[in-house]
Amino acid sequence: MLNIRIIYFKKFCFLNLGIVYFQEDGHGIYQSNYYVFSQRRFSYVSAVVLFFRCFCYRFLFYRAADSGEKFADDYCTLLKNNDLQAAADLAQTTSGETSALVFGAVQNAHTQDDLTDYLENGLAFFTAQLKNKLDYLSIIVTLSPLLGLLGTIVGMIGAFSIFNIQAGAPMAITGGIGEALIATATGLCVAIMALCCHSYFAHRMDGILTTAERCAAALAQANRRAGVK
Repeated sequence: MLNIRIIYFKKFCFLNLGIVYFQEDGHGIYQSNYYVFSQRRFSYVSAVVLFFRCFCYRFLFYRAADSGEKFADDYCTLLKNNDLQAAADLAQTTSGETSALVFGAVQNAHTQDDLTDYLENGLAFFTAQLKNKLDYLSIIVTLSPLLGLLGTIVGMIGAFSIFNIQAGAPMAITGGIGEALIATATGLCVAIMALCCHSYFAHRMDGILTTAERCAAALAQANRRAGVK
């Protein structure tokens, strides 16, 4: 006998189709395993939602914070030619955190020591901003395969527990093994996507910080050549 039930979870606002297999005596042999799988599946959904939120947040922030390699090349060239005013104007008209950092240093630092302190503090704060939320991706990379392994174990336990039941056992065993494979595949897919994104953001962060350090070092050297004490 095949009984199909619609289960509504208010917390997640999600319609779930539950299929419960029954023996001739009317007792369910697959219902409890399905409920466990349903709750476990919400863990995967939560991991995917967290992954996409982190990715979108970090992607938009990095795009807004990056002043670009072209700015760094032009800015360093102007400072090398001792054209401090043109370099300051370029930094003022360019978007991004690097340009804002060097422009703020020129406007607020009056001595070489003040300039050095301003740039060091600004770079430290900028680095913290770039690293923010990246730990979440690392957690997802580590946690997703573990959730997949947990789902595999629970699914296999449910599948092999059916051996004690005669009627309807083949279909229930197949369903339990299917749950185990789906859990493994889902956990691996989420982990692979999170790992790729984490590597991309780490590489992007290194590039942005290298650009900021280049501009800061060029500004400090230009001020020393200009005789700022």
